[in-house]
Amino acid sequence: MLAKFLVRAIFAAIGLAIAAHFVPGVAYDTLWTLAVAALLLGIVNAIVRPVVVFLTLPFTLLTLGLFLLIINAGMIGLVAYFVKGFTVHGIVPGIEVAIVTGITSWVGHLVIGDHTRDD
Repeated sequence: MLAKFLVRAIFAAIGLAIAAHFVPGVAYDTLWTLAVAALLLGIVNAIVRPVVVFLTLPFTLLTLGLFLLIINAGMIGLVAYFVKGFTVHGIVPGIEVAIVTGITSWVGHLVIGDHTRDD
């Protein structure tokens, strides 16, 4: 379980690095800052995001799921608030980071796969 979390954090760090390179308004100071931001993003996505998704479920359904981009951007903004040296300036860069990290995580899942089954 810890190994799976760390692999996901590595792909999140790759996504954050790619986003910082291509998305204006997103930056990080050092690789250590990037690693801490990726680990915290994993924790936030595991603990805070499910609660927020549940509380905003009617609005998410009304928008046909597009509100999840706003939620993901908010989680990235929350991480940026707590990690000194990792910055996201605004909601639009936050949404773009959410898209980039989502695609990166999806590609990581395709490459690594999920070899654990609950049969």
